[in-house]
Amino acid sequence: MPTPQPATRREWLGLTVLMLPTVLLALDMTVLHLAAPHLSADLKPTSAELLWILDIYGFMIAGFLVTMGTLGDRIGRRRLLLTGATAFGIASAMAAFATSAEMLIATRALLGIAGATLMPSTLSLLRNMFQVEQERTVAITVWMTGFIVGSAIGPLVGGALLEFFWWGSVFLLGVPVMLLLLVCGPLLLPEFRDEEAGAQDWTSALLSVAMVLAVIYGLKDMARNGVSLIPLLSIALGLAIGMLFVRRQRRLAEPMFDLSLFAIRTFSTSVAAMMLTILALSGAWLMVFQYLQGVLDLSPLEAGLVMLPPALVQTVASLLVPRLTRYLPHWQLVSAGLVMATFGLLILLLVHSPAQIPLLIVGMTVMGVGVMPMMILGTDMVVSAAPARKAGAASATSETATELGMALGIAVIGSIGAAVYRQHMLEQLPAGLPDELSLAAGDTLGGAIGAAAQLGPELGAPVMAAAREGFSLALHTNSAIGAGILAITAVLVAVMLHSRTPDDGVEAEPTVPTSPDQ
Repeated sequence: MPTPQPATRREWLGLTVLMLPTVLLALDMTVLHLAAPHLSADLKPTSAELLWILDIYGFMIAGFLVTMGTLGDRIGRRRLLLTGATAFGIASAMAAFATSAEMLIATRALLGIAGATLMPSTLSLLRNMFQVEQERTVAITVWMTGFIVGSAIGPLVGGALLEFFWWGSVFLLGVPVMLLLLVCGPLLLPEFRDEEAGAQDWTSALLSVAMVLAVIYGLKDMARNGVSLIPLLSIALGLAIGMLFVRRQRRLAEPMFDLSLFAIRTFSTSVAAMMLTILALSGAWLMVFQYLQGVLDLSPLEAGLVMLPPALVQTVASLLVPRLTRYLPHWQLVSAGLVMATFGLLILLLVHSPAQIPLLIVGMTVMGVGVMPMMILGTDMVVSAAPARKAGAASATSETATELGMALGIAVIGSIGAAVYRQHMLEQLPAGLPDELSLAAGDTLGGAIGAAAQLGPELGAPVMAAAREGFSLALHTNSAIGAGILAITAVLVAVMLHSRTPDDGVEAEPTVPTSPDQ
């Protein structure tokens, strides 16, 4: 077996290029939530359409990640990355000028398909570029900070754009980032592919996409409208397709998705824990930006400034994670971090008024710092468990877990919060409102803001009071659900990874980070 070669200066410079997609995807998600009230007022989507605008991106990414990850193994990971960057830039421009909710949903779907090429390509390139385990841990940590940087600058840049321009301007942020990637990528990124891989199995690809979308659609519809025949049939269809997919992978000599990876306890536990962590966070995280603007009455820029301190602290904390692995095993760091994140979500239950914004900042900071060991070390364990030639498939599995968790959290937990809001508005809306405005106010916070603006001070004030109270209840509900899921995940990690051995596919001893100059 050849000795792993230390990374050169080109690899470390290439790492900065690989951060660009992570910054962009985090920024894209952040600014969309910030822009949600504005696009709601302009395009007037129903609550169902608004949820689709927010989560169709995650659904399509989750559906196509496995296909794109294995495609990158075959055609070249750099080639797939640059192709996806081109498509993402074009789709971003289309989304910016959408003229209806349906058009925005369609362009967000295209963004999701293009986005599915970016993350497995970048992560699998890291697996190949950084052959030394210690250097790879540091590289993945730096790569992961791209998400935090995107989350930090997203509210500020997005808030500034929304202060002076229309909501579509936030989507145009993707265009210059992708252009920079297209210029620097060919210069600094090497090309890697699996030379032993056969042709892409498009039948398996179609099955994987259909499986994910059918299950997600059923869960989303059931969470919103209750148990009925159509969503149950959709979930059953998705599970049946999933069984066909698994059976096909087991029969193929060269499967599209290597199911044997799930026999490695570290791999399977890390994948499950990452999905549950993102699921727990997404329901509350989605609502915080709307809460700051619609309930606490902050401008988009002010909301961005409120969210800056948590992002800055989270960035610093993420860079300390590799150093902490000198003293504590991975499972202890991950489990303790998830307990910390649980308390962060519980702190949000205490926020009721603008005077308690500092408390909200504390809660978001504690939550953000707590999840970093899970996201960094979990990703590291998943990628390291797979052979280098299968890095694309392993990376796709990791990203599928996080994107599926995000989509499920928005669809299921987000729908529960929406149901809490609607029930409160049904009970608290003043009598005598026009039916159209009553329905709009009872459907979404954006609808309530628009209705109040049309009703004038006498009726508008009680409508907004009811909406603010209802949305606060929804945020608290989602935070409580998320805290429960995080606590369960912390126990899962402690139980499943506490007794892992070197046979589980990763090093038994914690890795010691090295600097790029060593």
